[in-house]
Amino acid sequence: MSNKYSSLNTIKQLWPFIYPHKKALVVAVFALLLNAATDATLISLTKPLLDNGLMDKNYELLIIFSIGIIGLIALRGLSNYCSTYCLSWLSGKVIAKFRQLIFDHLVKSPINYLDKNPIGELVTVITYNTQLLSKASSDALIILVREIAYAIGLCIVMFYGNWKLALVLIFVVPIVILIAQFIAKKFRNTLFSMQKNIGTITTATDEMLKGHKEILIFNAQKYEKNNFYSINKIFRRSILKIVLVSGLSTPIIQLVATLALGIILFLVANQALDITPGSFTVVFSAMVAVMRPLRELTSVHLELQKGSVACESLFGLLNSPLEEDNGKISLDKAEGSIEFRHVTYTYPTRTSPSLNKISFKIKQGETVALVGRSGAGKSTIVSLIPRFYDIEQGEILLDGINIKNYTLKSLRNQIGLVSQKVHLFNGTIADNIIYGAKNMYNQQDIIKAATQANAMEFIDKLEYGLNTQVGDNGILLSGGQRQRIAIARVLLRNNPILIFDEATSALDNESERLVQQAIENLQKNRTSIIIAHRLSTIENADRILVIDDGKVVEEGDHKTLLLKKGIYTHMHQLQFNS
Repeated sequence: MSNKYSSLNTIKQLWPFIYPHKKALVVAVFALLLNAATDATLISLTKPLLDNGLMDKNYELLIIFSIGIIGLIALRGLSNYCSTYCLSWLSGKVIAKFRQLIFDHLVKSPINYLDKNPIGELVTVITYNTQLLSKASSDALIILVREIAYAIGLCIVMFYGNWKLALVLIFVVPIVILIAQFIAKKFRNTLFSMQKNIGTITTATDEMLKGHKEILIFNAQKYEKNNFYSINKIFRRSILKIVLVSGLSTPIIQLVATLALGIILFLVANQALDITPGSFTVVFSAMVAVMRPLRELTSVHLELQKGSVACESLFGLLNSPLEEDNGKISLDKAEGSIEFRHVTYTYPTRTSPSLNKISFKIKQGETVALVGRSGAGKSTIVSLIPRFYDIEQGEILLDGINIKNYTLKSLRNQIGLVSQKVHLFNGTIADNIIYGAKNMYNQQDIIKAATQANAMEFIDKLEYGLNTQVGDNGILLSGGQRQRIAIARVLLRNNPILIFDEATSALDNESERLVQQAIENLQKNRTSIIIAHRLSTIENADRILVIDDGKVVEEGDHKTLLLKKGIYTHMHQLQFNS
């Protein structure tokens, strides 16, 4: 673990988030100090209460003390409430700020970062770790301020009662410090392991819920239960280790403090000290009371370790690279010509390139189809155009300019993409069609786009029409319905470049025919790239590029490629002669 996120450096890392709300912090600290002072004062009253009140039978003094004690108890309760409220308000602000920063960062993160990090672990960071950091920091602040002040107050009280007896405390403090360091060292690694296991549990649960149909059809319930049982068992053991390690502090410190009390009783029993009942009681009470701050000051290391482990994951995520957006050119509307020049790209999780020095041109307004076996590189090509991934070699040009010179926002505004895996957001059909452009289009625009995508055919039959809820990722709709909503979402924007990655794959024959006709009408004067498995849908394309092993191996229109008797002819025969 890096020292950057350890011990009190955790609080230093948090300070920029706390500083805007420093007034609440000042009030909380003042209230904690007041709380500690009232506790110490209550114990200090034991000496005059016994020596001057009860022993001397000074009943007027007892009445004054009773009123004073009631006032101190009320002040203690008020200061405790004030500190708790202020710290809760402050931690709430810090959590909200952190979560917003992390969410904003993830929104701007490159896709390859999300490819490498399980969703469950990222969800854990934004939910559990932010809460843990805030709680650990506020708990640490309470312990550091209140318990240190309380311990100092008790020491003053003990020296006030009898300074010779109070010297026994000097032997206790170094032992407590050594115990704290030992436990903190053991605690940190266990905490880090536990937080990683939480991410694993979240990931396993997420996969189970998303793949529930597959689990049922393959009768894999037992496998999944056993797998989760193993993960859960490891997590349970991590929790147990934390309890065992943290639980060591209390009995050990109590033993040390009891030893100090035993020494005091031994000295008094042997009449080594001349001491009044009041002095003995106040020192003895203070020694018993000081066990709490000593125990809590040991646990502050544990709280700071919780915070530092959470801090490491949070700032590690915030320090991860964002999408490179160094382009200076803001493109209003592209003409639509695209060129790949010797482009090579390798996914971070693979060793061999998906595209290997591939080159081709697409003219303005041209419809080009990409065909080839699975894994040939077709989807990689269309993912590189909107810069979902950045290439390592070569250039991709839009209207003769490297796409890296455009701002990401203006580049992606030129492209309408319907991918093979349609994602719908939890909301209404209208919300999904107008997604990302709420104030740019009206109801009629939505209906027009949905009609062109042949979506109104089923939307009109729904009870709430366009206001129908689609559920989590469109679960309440069929695959074909989700596909048509996704197509309508693209058609609404009227982009100069259209990309369809198996866009009609989930449609029945009749819907496919109608949507294909709508797509062909929209392709006029627009550059279109179509990835299709069904060759019948691309027979009218201006050009067809056959991709194999990351390269263009055949090129031409439908008739030309059939005459070549090559890969395209073989694919065509497999589909139409089977």
